[in-house]
Amino acid sequence: MVPPLITLEEHFVSQHITSAPALYDGFGQDLLSKLQDLGNERIQNMDAGSVNLQIISHAPITASAEQCRQANDELAAACDQHPKRFAGFAILPMLDPHAAADELERSVRTHSFLGALVNNTTDGIFYDDEEYWPTFARAAQLDVPIYLHPSFPSDEMAEHYKGNYSDRAAFMLSIAGWGWHTETGLHVLRLFASGLFDKYPKLKIIIGHMGEMLPFAIDRILPMSKAWGPKERDLKTVWDENLWHTTSGYFSLAPLSCLLRTCRVERIMYSVDYPFSMNDKGLNFVKEIQESGLVDEEQLEMICYRNAEKLLGVKAEV
Repeated sequence: MVPPLITLEEHFVSQHITSAPALYDGFGQDLLSKLQDLGNERIQNMDAGSVNLQIISHAPITASAEQCRQANDELAAACDQHPKRFAGFAILPMLDPHAAADELERSVRTHSFLGALVNNTTDGIFYDDEEYWPTFARAAQLDVPIYLHPSFPSDEMAEHYKGNYSDRAAFMLSIAGWGWHTETGLHVLRLFASGLFDKYPKLKIIIGHMGEMLPFAIDRILPMSKAWGPKERDLKTVWDENLWHTTSGYFSLAPLSCLLRTCRVERIMYSVDYPFSMNDKGLNFVKEIQESGLVDEEQLEMICYRNAEKLLGVKAEV
């Protein structure tokens, strides 16, 4: 029998962001239907994967402050209707940092959201410039995490992935085939290099997909980071104290083994990446972990739900 399950990187698309259906229709009508549902179909899929609590966030997209507000209100209504099964991460207008910070606070205080999930880049812009730090400052003040999530590349970034192969191959290389993960890992390093974690030492950042390539390379990166300018808190400290990792979308033991060898088990949390990945596939992976001996039962419980309960202040209702 598997432990209770909390998942943190699970998506929807709002009826108030009119560009969303066109963006995600290319993934198939069935997936778009699952993204648009905040009711019975979602809960049925949760039950199929033994998911007790799903932390829902908007799928990656650029949206205005008003659209973000409306989408967060829509998600909040669904969470109110299913309080034991749904909780929320806010969508934020990251190109307007002060509006993003205010919407984060409104979502936390008004809707009891647990933090925010933000695009890794917005129109190709990373957030290492202090211009974009009000959102991080507000998150630290509110003591809620920011989930840094892969996003579609800008036109300029997409050129980097083109080559002597089809446009479809280039697109897949720019997203789940490579770019989503390496660009998000790079962003974490850019935030460290910029001094963000010295300015906000209590900031909590979550990244998905077994650490977005960083665990495999972290032992090489750590000594290199000493040349990135003086820091009050070195990269190893930030790695240990400011970052959490989820398993979203990765369902094999090799990357989990690497993650377990490079960060404390207290910093690892189960996730699925619904509906881009399905809950029943995640459940089978949990069973595989259980049978593998990689972790003991107490550690498995930490990954499956206890770490999320501690970080987010929620409970997995059994």
